[in-house]
Amino acid sequence: MEHPILFISLILELLGLPVPHTPIGHTFLEKLCAPYMTYTWMVMAFLIIVPKLTLGKMEMIPGSGQNFWEVTIGGLMGACTDTLGEKGAKMLFPMLATFFFYIVVSNLIGVIPGFLSPTSSLNITLAMTLIVWVTHHFLGFKYHGLKYYKHFMGPSKVLAPFMFIIELISNFARLISLSMRLFGNIFAKEVLLTVLFMLAGAYFAPLPILALGVLVSVIQGVVFVMLAMIYCAGAMEEAH
Repeated sequence: MEHPILFISLILELLGLPVPHTPIGHTFLEKLCAPYMTYTWMVMAFLIIVPKLTLGKMEMIPGSGQNFWEVTIGGLMGACTDTLGEKGAKMLFPMLATFFFYIVVSNLIGVIPGFLSPTSSLNITLAMTLIVWVTHHFLGFKYHGLKYYKHFMGPSKVLAPFMFIIELISNFARLISLSMRLFGNIFAKEVLLTVLFMLAGAYFAPLPILALGVLVSVIQGVVFVMLAMIYCAGAMEEAH
């Protein structure tokens, strides 16, 4: 089966690099040039270059670019502070803000015909979920030591053994739910847009789905980061 016609495929061909014929490819170089990897690098470059171009020199009377970043960063910081407290927000904000901007930009570029959302790959969403999962357990042990086990025991000593098993299953299920929610929504958006472009043409017919895709792209970024904040806040608070 031939590889999909993607914008990044044309760049790889011009550079003389292999274009994988499967989502991952076979050789090590093909894996590095897989669409979800190369589009990830593109998103990273976008997130480094665009803020520098739009911010420029910080002004007392901000321009439109500085206004946008101040409102966005301020809103994210406010949400983090409300959920995690001031100390937790300062500690986790760089990671959570990075996830938010990466997910939103990754989701949105898939709306452009010929582009692919890196978040439509389970490899990407599962990797981010693993970071969140490991981080919130690390915080649990950091704040409570070995007493962190109380978070898994429930309020009743009689039901504690059963609650421990249920809580363990529930906790490991976060790896599936958090990664699959983002992957499933974005992958479905990609498939739906592809089908519409093939059946209805590349003009007005797909526009409603494109608008819905933009909304879903932003919402999924917010949901992922909010759940990550809730998991971390739950791990840091005292068990009751």
